[in-house]
Amino acid sequence: MSINLGMPALPPPTLAPRRKTRQIKVGSVLVGGDAPISVQSMTTTKTHEVNTTLQQIAELTAAGCDIVRVACPRQEDADALAEIAQHSQIPVIADIHFQPSYVFAAIEAGCAAVRVNPGNIRKFDDQVKEIAQAAKDHGTSLRIGVNAGSLDPRLLQKYGKATPEALAESAVWEASLFEEHDFHDFKISVKHNDPVVMVRAYELLAEQGDWPLHLGVTEAGPAFQGTIKSSVAFGALLAKGIGDTIRVSLSAPPVEEVKVGLQILQSLNLRERKLEIVSCPSCGRAQVDVYTLAEQVTAGLEGMEVPLRVAVMGCVVNGPGEAREADLGVASGNGKGQIFVKGEVIKTVPESAIVETLIEEAMRIAESMEATGDPTVTIS
Repeated sequence: MSINLGMPALPPPTLAPRRKTRQIKVGSVLVGGDAPISVQSMTTTKTHEVNTTLQQIAELTAAGCDIVRVACPRQEDADALAEIAQHSQIPVIADIHFQPSYVFAAIEAGCAAVRVNPGNIRKFDDQVKEIAQAAKDHGTSLRIGVNAGSLDPRLLQKYGKATPEALAESAVWEASLFEEHDFHDFKISVKHNDPVVMVRAYELLAEQGDWPLHLGVTEAGPAFQGTIKSSVAFGALLAKGIGDTIRVSLSAPPVEEVKVGLQILQSLNLRERKLEIVSCPSCGRAQVDVYTLAEQVTAGLEGMEVPLRVAVMGCVVNGPGEAREADLGVASGNGKGQIFVKGEVIKTVPESAIVETLIEEAMRIAESMEATGDPTVTIS
């Protein structure tokens, strides 16, 4: 018997159409328009330590990162940009604060883009014309990055603090300066550590122009807190079609940022779903240790790239129904587990063999899909 697995043939439903934005290039990656929403992260290495930085970029690339940003606080970092940009497998953005000369150094070095923070670069507004011309000459895009913690003093005085209106006004003002010089290859971010303020700032910004927007909750916090704050904020905006590229900021290894970002997009059907473990939260009805089962199955299938939904269920109330909805699943109880493939019971195994059997079946399905490129497999 042949059964179709994986993603449906029709495009999966989304909560809202994408907002119509202009499209720019960040090296080989398109941002905005109808391009997929890209995931970014930032290295934690000292940029002038080239080999270490490139090693971390390679790890991010392997994790699925689309674009990487590197810090450039010192001259030695600016001097290293050319080698890093040349050897990175994904587009490199130079992150510039305070020193306007580093903006030009990054453009000359061949970085795919430069992030500039108008609020803390000396006399930034006076240099927009030169920056725009240099970027245009080299085919370099920019990100106007407005941060709550480094807002233009003039706007802080006007609003009293970094309100959504202050963040949006700062961004619109800086965008207008570049547009006066016929430079349009930029995206904008208006980051804040409070998801409510951040969401409102992006909503205001989206109402005022067609700029591609880079989403971020700045200083989101440790992994757990930062994941929650970013998920809430990104979900609120992406559900309205707002957002063209994202970066989850965590006090954690940057690879973790990429994993969270990809999972957010997959959860909203904005990226193709890959491996997804569906497991019940456990309750008094559970007849097996669902926590351990789910953890062991997740560990055993780590790194799987095919679009496969695996259900690990622990009781007879929701178990059979959920398992049948998944591509592969188990409904457990009374010391045994019924193994399903797309709704069909293929075998019943003792509880001690559930994890091993699920992993074996998942691997068999994945191998068939990868070998044929066809999501249809034959039940054995």
